[in-house]
Amino acid sequence: MSTARAHRDGRLLTAELRLAGRLDDRLFRLLQAIGETGSIHRAAATVGLSHKGARLMLETAGNMAHEPLLASAVGGAGGGGTRLTPAALSLLAAWQALQNDLEAFLREQEQRLATQPALTGLLRRLSMKTTARNQFAGTIRHVEIGPVSAQVTLALKSGDEIVATLTTEAARRLEVREGADALALIKASAIVLVTDFAGWRLSARNQLAGTVSRLERGQVSTLVVLTLPGGDTLTASVTNEGVEALDLKVGTAATAAFKAYSVILAMPA
Repeated sequence: MSTARAHRDGRLLTAELRLAGRLDDRLFRLLQAIGETGSIHRAAATVGLSHKGARLMLETAGNMAHEPLLASAVGGAGGGGTRLTPAALSLLAAWQALQNDLEAFLREQEQRLATQPALTGLLRRLSMKTTARNQFAGTIRHVEIGPVSAQVTLALKSGDEIVATLTTEAARRLEVREGADALALIKASAIVLVTDFAGWRLSARNQLAGTVSRLERGQVSTLVVLTLPGGDTLTASVTNEGVEALDLKVGTAATAAFKAYSVILAMPA
């Protein structure tokens, strides 16, 4: 089969699948695994799908294609199995060609972004995946390194500050220095909300005052989103009983308190 025909047939099948809103790279990986294993069951396990889910995906794709994608292989040492039809092979060839084009495009864009440091930094911050609900970008304003621990003050764009305490070894390993960009990561469960200090002062180094802007209630706990004066938002995880006890509502003034040891500092690699 010629490459031109493979691309043409592949584009046709791809367009049909896309129109149905079901185009997913799992389908291509599933087809590829079927071609390698000769078994839908083994292929489903290879790509992390259930056998039922794989069957459903294949049936949906097959219903939208002009030609069958799978054929039964009978006899042989393995007792038969499933093989890909020429139409499925054309689809895989087109997909692989698209993947190659995409990789080339991404490499080109990466080189382009390298000439725009500000944009590159923003994309790097946005691309970081973490379980910490709160992620703040800022500039290190002050560093105080002691024999055992170090204290780092991060200035946010809003004017607020977050203080992180880490070991001296970690500070040296991260090459923490004043003027450098950094991220502060704080888990929502590490934040305590206060609505009335009643004349008491807290030992928590970080205390950011704001206004409740959103409540997302769950079965056990509620995510409380606090908007700070500068526009940054901070999320705290509070038990439902705690929300009721504090009478938290949208518009309620509250202060988010969290220890400096609860802040994880991230520096560019």
